[in-house]
Parts: sequence; structure tokens; C-alpha cells
Amino acid sequence: MPEARTSASPEASPTASTGFTLGHRRVIALAAAVVALGGVWLARDVLGPIAVAAVVVIIAHPVRFPLERRGWPKWLATTAVVAVAWAILVALAVLLVVASAQFVAILPDYLDELEQTAASLISLIESTGVTTDATASLSTVLDPAQLVGFAGGLASALLGLATAFFFVLAYVIFMSADAARFARARPVFGTAAGDVIGGRYFSGVRRYYVVNASFGLVVAIIDGLVLWGLGIPIPLVWAILAFVTNFIPNIGFVIGLIPPAVLALVIGGWPLALVVVLVYCVVNVTLQVLIQPKFVSDAVSLSLTLSFVSVVFWTLVIGPIGAILSIPLTLLVRALFLEPDERTATLRRLSGDLPPAPVAPPAGQG
Repeated sequence: MPEARTSASPEASPTASTGFTLGHRRVIALAAAVVALGGVWLARDVLGPIAVAAVVVIIAHPVRFPLERRGWPKWLATTAVVAVAWAILVALAVLLVVASAQFVAILPDYLDELEQTAASLISLIESTGVTTDATASLSTVLDPAQLVGFAGGLASALLGLATAFFFVLAYVIFMSADAARFARARPVFGTAAGDVIGGRYFSGVRRYYVVNASFGLVVAIIDGLVLWGLGIPIPLVWAILAFVTNFIPNIGFVIGLIPPAVLALVIGGWPLALVVVLVYCVVNVTLQVLIQPKFVSDAVSLSLTLSFVSVVFWTLVIGPIGAILSIPLTLLVRALFLEPDERTATLRRLSGDLPPAPVAPPAGQG
């Protein structure tokens, strides 16, 4: 009689039965992710407004809880959420429209000075022996005709944004109504998914934007007052730009610094431009680099490297709005694909997610 085998044969293992090794499955998953992201890229004009509406609804959603505790019917609490979400969107839209209008109105007044400054910079760079390709690129960037074309393009861009804005307003209504179910996330999605979706993800997104809005407001006020004191034109525009770019992790303040620094160079030369750069570096580095990351890390538990890569990645996938939505989108991917699966603990730790704090034993035990 043949001897009975005490262990399962290789053919009985899941890997052998499917014909895929762990490496094969990971390659297939990576290929599927590339295909899915390609679809997101193709649909970015549709998905961008949806993502904006979802984030705004997540921020405004807690308004319903105190109202329902006071006995308000759900439909009225949902109306309050829609009103708060619309107020946020309208305030942002007004800020952007005012900033764009002031920029377009003031640009023609400084075209001659900008052209002279561009010529001086090009001459200075050429004197150092830099190649003509680099100077040609600089002249293209600082070409007044290019800036006039950009200013003219703002009108058509604003028209496109207005169309998307009305879609966002409509999305907010439907998402606010559906969000009422998320108060019962555990019974709707199950225990594990409910804890992740209804708890950590929503609260993490809210904390992230509250932290960034708070620091962004402080930075915008300080930058705006300093620019106003230095005599830089339209300081309100640059303050709004500083506030908006504060939502772009790591590189946001550099984007907000370039326009007022160039304008300071045009109207006051190198000394004034250096003062603007110095002020921005002191204010923004102190708040956004030394202090703010600690609060952001506590809010979302993402590593600094992943935060920076997220900006580049999501901007590539869904366009400029991806820079502002990069952290919520990265958190969503982690919440949907990593956090519910205990086998992905290593990937979660690499992303910056901290392990749960150990539970202290009851007094008198341990």
C-alpha cells in the first residue's frame, strides 16, 4: 500500500491551482492599475468636478449632526449641508474671479517695464556663458506677448470653469443626499470598510483641509500685508494666490512666490525682488515647512515623500486640480485598496500610516 502523504501536494496549493505566483499577481495588479488610471486620465474633465464636489461635501457633512440631534428632519439637515457646501464654492469662485480680473486689468500697465526687465535678464545670463537655448526659453516665458495671450485666455478659461462650476453645484446636491447614509457606514459597508470609509478617510480629509485652510489664511494675510507695505501692485491677488497654493503640498509656496517676485523685479529691481523672496521664505518656510507638516502628518499620516509624489502624479492624471486634490485622492486609494486588507500592512507603513497604539492592560493586570 502506498504511504499516505502528510502534506498537501503542490498541485493543491492556491498558487499551483491558479498557475500564478505572487510576483505574477502583482504584475497583473500593476497592469490593471495602469489601465484604470488611463481611463481616469481620459475622463479627467468629468471626474475632476466630481472629485471637487465630493471633497466639499465631505467638509460640509458634519453640519448635519447637531441639526439632527436638535430634531431637524433629514431633508432639512441635508439642505443645510448643501447650503454650506455652496457657500464654500461660491466664496472660492469669487476669490478667483476677483484675482483674475485684477491681474488682467493691471498687466497692460507693466508690459514695457516687463520687456525691459526680460531683456536685461537675458543679457545678464548670456554674459555668463549660458547657452542660447536657455536664454531663448527664458525670453519665451517673459515675453509680454505671451503674457497678454495668457491674460486673454483667462476669459475663455473662466468660461470653462463656470460650466464645470455649475456641474459641481449639481453634484453637491446629490452627494449631500447620499452622504446621509454614511452616518450608518458600518451597517451599509460592513464593519471593516465602514470603519475606514465612514471614519478615518472622511475625518482625515476634513482635518487636512481645516489645517491647510488655517495655515493658508495666516500665510495669505502676512504675505498680503507685507506686499502692500512694500508697494507691490495688487497685493490682494498675491494673497489669494498664496492661500490657494497652500493646498499644494511642499511646492505650493514656490508657485505662489514667482509672480509677486517677478513683479517686484519689474518695478523695483533686484533689491525689492530679493526682499519679497526673503519675506516669503521666512514666512512660508517657518509655517509651511517647519510647523504645518507636523499638523498635516497627524491629520492624514502620509509620508512627506508620498505627499510630494502625489502632487506630481495626480496633476498628471487629472490635470491642475489634481495638485489641490492630491492628498484626498491618495488617501482614497489607500482607504479602498490597502486599509481593509491586513496583508497590505507593509505598504500602509511605507505610505506613512502609523500602527494602532497598543491598548494598555487594565489596572492590576499584566
